[in-house]
Amino acid sequence: MARQARKLSDTGIYHVVFRGVNRCHLFEEHDDFEKLLDLIARVKAELLLEVYAYCLLDNHVHLLIKEQAPGDIVRAMRKLLTPYAYWFNRKYLRSGALIANRYRSECVESDEYLLTLIRYIHQNPLAAGITNRIDDYRYSSFCDYAKRRGELVDTSFVLGMFADDETKAKRLFSQFHNVEDQTDCSLPDKVGKSENQVRAEIADALGGLRPSDLAGLPRQERDAVLALLRKQGLSIRQIERTTGISRGIVARCYKA
Repeated sequence: MARQARKLSDTGIYHVVFRGVNRCHLFEEHDDFEKLLDLIARVKAELLLEVYAYCLLDNHVHLLIKEQAPGDIVRAMRKLLTPYAYWFNRKYLRSGALIANRYRSECVESDEYLLTLIRYIHQNPLAAGITNRIDDYRYSSFCDYAKRRGELVDTSFVLGMFADDETKAKRLFSQFHNVEDQTDCSLPDKVGKSENQVRAEIADALGGLRPSDLAGLPRQERDAVLALLRKQGLSIRQIERTTGISRGIVARCYKA
């Protein structure tokens, strides 16, 4: 069956996510993160992209980028992922696919959702339990906005949504990020799991109990199972729909 064509964004802005195959690590050390950032900078310069946000975690990456011409997003990801996978495999003497399936992307058509996504992307290390302070994580674009002004991230457009004065805009930008946002901006796999598959995975994590029994477990035990389910790749929506536990509780237990 032919793959479904990607939807084109009217604004040219896309939220892009790619993961390591079988959730394997995409980065083993600092130089690996820097290699990918260098490749992003090269592709940006070649295709005249605008980069609004990024976050690189061990096994997945978020990008928020704007293309100049329709279809540039496809060329950009090919120029980014193929060289990185080749470099990584050669460095660590591995073979086979590094990136799981195709990268996932969604169109960003409003300023409101753009800001929601930027906060979601920057708060990923907090949600993953990697750090307790959003500005301590070195592999996201948050500090490009709040502190330094680098060449990779195009900060002016987004900061201009907060204020004309740059100092005030940075302060409001940081305050905006101090608000915990429980919006689920994750991108589900193109081929989703059936409801029966989701129920089976949850039952397995519960040792055979029904998914509805999860809500009645002691809080610490419940939260541990929720974190495990998110780490296994179930979305907040799938867990909420199957167990009846609110998305706010599920989001707070995210440890993936």
